[in-house]
Amino acid sequence: MRKIAMTLTALSLTLGTGLAAAPSASAATPCPSGAVCIRETDGSILNKNIFYSYGAHNLDNVTGYRVVVNNQTGGAGFQECKGYNGTNCSAVYRWVGEYSAIDYTPINSLVLVR
Repeated sequence: MRKIAMTLTALSLTLGTGLAAAPSASAATPCPSGAVCIRETDGSILNKNIFYSYGAHNLDNVTGYRVVVNNQTGGAGFQECKGYNGTNCSAVYRWVGEYSAIDYTPINSLVLVR
């Protein structure tokens, strides 16, 4: 359900402003196998935004519309949290692949779960 809502949001942003919220697939840096990554607005992935270990990860200066890539294996997922240290979190997202861009300004941590 979240993926559909985010796709519709990104689509409305794209159609409404004429600007794409997410980078093109050809410009995007791949997310390593076994990781969850947050893309920069230009499609690159900074080392500080590649997460491998289970548990909470506080975000540093991640704001604006960002694309998250879940490239974990074995059905592992992640949660987006408004609080630091994995508090006030969303449901667990287990779909593998690239999620539609959402505003990460209110998101302060990610939690990787088995």
